[in-house]
This record gives sequence, C-alpha cells and structure tokens, in this order.
Amino acid sequence: MSAEADVRGTAAVPARPRRAPGWAVLTLLCLAQFMVLLDVSIVNVALPAIRDDLGFTRAGLQWVPNAYTLAYAGFLLFGGRLADLFGRRRAFIGGLVAFTAASLVCGIAPNAETMLAARAVQGLGGAVLSPAILTVLVTSFPAGPRRTRAMGAWSAVVGSGAAAGSLLGGLLTGLAGWRWIFYVNLPIGVLAIVAAWLMIGDLPRAGARRAADAFGAILVTLGLTALVYGTIAVADHGWSAPATLVPLALAVVLLAGFLLHEARGTRAPLLPLRLFRSRAVSAGNLAMFFLGLAVFPSFFFQSLFLQGVKEFSAVDTGLAFLPECLALALGAQLSTRLLARTGPRPLMLGGPAISVAGLAWMALAATGGSVLTGLIVPSVLATFGLGLAMTPVALSSTAVTDPADAGVASGLVNTTRQVGLGLGIAVLGTIAATRTAAAGTGPAALASGYALTFGVGAAFALAAVVAALAIPRKP
Repeated sequence: MSAEADVRGTAAVPARPRRAPGWAVLTLLCLAQFMVLLDVSIVNVALPAIRDDLGFTRAGLQWVPNAYTLAYAGFLLFGGRLADLFGRRRAFIGGLVAFTAASLVCGIAPNAETMLAARAVQGLGGAVLSPAILTVLVTSFPAGPRRTRAMGAWSAVVGSGAAAGSLLGGLLTGLAGWRWIFYVNLPIGVLAIVAAWLMIGDLPRAGARRAADAFGAILVTLGLTALVYGTIAVADHGWSAPATLVPLALAVVLLAGFLLHEARGTRAPLLPLRLFRSRAVSAGNLAMFFLGLAVFPSFFFQSLFLQGVKEFSAVDTGLAFLPECLALALGAQLSTRLLARTGPRPLMLGGPAISVAGLAWMALAATGGSVLTGLIVPSVLATFGLGLAMTPVALSSTAVTDPADAGVASGLVNTTRQVGLGLGIAVLGTIAATRTAAAGTGPAALASGYALTFGVGAAFALAAVVAALAIPRKP
C-alpha cells in the first residue's frame, strides 16, 4: 500500500463540497502558507534599520525575529488540534485575522515594546494557521495524484518561504523602507480571509465535538516554548549559564510530562501517540526535524555572511537568494513528478544527500571562494535537495492518520520543522560565535565561523538521510 493511499482523509469522511475549483483552493492555501513562513526570515535583512528607527538595544534587537519564532513554535501543536476541535474553516480564518492584524501593528509600531508584542501575536496567528492549511489540503484533495500535486505545491512554498523572505526583505528594505516588510501582508491577508470565507467548508462531524485536552495543551505549549527560549538564550549566555540551563531543563520535564500524560490514555489526547506506530510518520517527522536543523538555518547565516563578510547591501543580499528560490521550486516540482514512479523513500534519501553535498561545498569554499562559487552555486544545490525531499517528507509525516487527527498530524510536522529551525539557529549560531572568537577579528574570522556552521549543517542533513532509511520501501 502506498503512503498516499494510506492517508485517510476525504475517502473516509468527505468534506463539504467546495465552492471553488481545486486550483483556487490550492492557490489560497499556498498564498497563506507563504505569508506565514515569509515572516520567519523577512526581518533578518531589515534588522539594522528597525534598530535605528525604534531604538532597540543590541540584546533587544534579537527578539524581533525571536518573539515570532517563540510563539510560532511553542503553539504549533496546540494550533493543529484547534483545527480538529473547532473546524478547519474557523481555525484558518481565525489564524489569518490574528496574523494580518498583527502585521499592521508591526508596520505602524512607534516603539520597541509595541513591535515585540505584535510579533508575538503574529507568531500565535501563524501557529493556528499553518496546521489548518495542511489540514485543509489533506482533507480537500483525495489520495493519489491530485493530493501529490497539491502537496508538491505546498512543499515548494514551505521550502522557499525562508529564502524568499531574505529576498523580499532585502528588496523592500532597500527600496521602500523596513515597514513595508509588514505592510505587504495586509492586502494578501485581507484577500485570503475573504477567499477562505467563500471557499473553505468544514468536515461534517460524525458525533459530538471532542473535549480539548487542556492539560496536555498547557504542558506541550509551555514545554516547546521553554525549549525554544532556552536555545535562543544560548547565543547570549552560552550553554552552561543558568539562563540557558533552567529553561532547557524545564522543557525536558514538561515535555516528558506531556508524553506521560498522553500515554495514560486521556479521553481526547492532544497528540495521539498511536500516530508514531507508523514507521512512515515517525521517520518522516524525524527527517523533517533534521532538515529543519540543517538547511533552513543556512538562509539566516547566508544573509549574515553576505552582509558581514562580503559587505553586500540589503538589496544585493536579497537578490543573491533568487537562485535558491528557483532551485527549491524546481526540486519540489520534480519531486512531485517522480513520486508516482519512485515512491517517497528514494526521494527522502536522495534529496537530503544532495543537500549534504551543497552544505559541505559551502563549508569548504566560504572562506576563500567567490560569492558565486563559494556560496550561490552550492546553496542552489542544497536547496534543490531540500525541494526534492519536502513533498515525500510531508506525505509520510501525515500518513496513516484518522481524519479526526488530520489537524494534529499537520501541526506535528510543522512543529518538528520549526523546532528544528529554532534549535538549528541557536546551535549553529553558538558554533559560529565560538569559532569566530577563536579566529580573531575581521571578515576572515567571521567567514571561518560561518563556514563551520555550514559544515555542521551538512552533518545534520546526513542525519536526515539516516532517518529516511527507516521509511518502508513500499509504505
């Protein structure tokens, strides 16, 4: 049985007939997903301008991206369950409204405090919206070629969001000003809200709405938040400081308590542990986690490398990411075409392996090569491999799920990716800072630190290959 045939969605519980053709629904989903993921990285190039206008301190400035990441990663799993409990339509529109309104507040923010509060609300909106998007996709397109094509488009958007964020962030900051990196969400958000109201229906319910697992939601949300907060603290305090160890220890306790609580058979578990009985689901999520550690953080460090070592302007830095966006989209589309012939396993092995080669090339060439041969060409290789892997990883991660658990399965795969991204930036950032301090000062020392992060990223991508070995040959 194929992974696609094993995904039980509309085949078991048909969705309300759509009021728009499939391509229109898919366009809406991709547009909303792109908007959410764009804001993970779009602020990176604009940070110096935001600091100067709003009076951020050096330590406080890091919370412009981190407030979003913290809220987004911490609430993703709970956000996924909201789609199951209250309906995918309500979750989708509610997340969109919160995200769009917070984007407006970010754009008009008069001071640092307002900016940080609005960024956190943006993250909360994204945490509700992202799993709702994948839930709508899985339950709207029947298993088979249609779902594979839809998942391919979604994967291209997920993968390219981070790279496109750096591209658009550089262009908007350099040409129109940093506030436009938030204003750009407004017309997209309003259009998506209206379209969602007209096009998205809820799944008919076979019985009464299940009660929310409130205690489990509290445990996992606080645990994930503590985990991301602790990894963020590494950059400023190091691994041995209480500011790092206390939240990380708290995260271990809370997440262990969450798993114990779920395992005891609560009536309506937030995360049904039966999902992990499937090798495809377990290995898919593990591979997604390592890809989050490996490739996604490289966009962040490439931006720093171009501006700090090569002295690129914001616009030039943004343009340098264009080849990566194209390579990732190409990889995702090629993956969609190959899946029917190969199944997910070869692509889940081959895609990360190509990313290993690209990241290793960057590690070897970053200190001495040109921007073209030392960064752009190998980064195209790394992102092409990511594009090949994203669709089969997503299909495996949402396989063998009951329709009632589609939202939480979607939230889980988004969570593993986002937690991997947060951990990757913290771990690799600490490695870069340590190597740079040991190498001295100046561009050469910075280049040495970033080269090491690319090398460690290659090792994480190799771990994704190993995780994919657990995927059944014929899942």
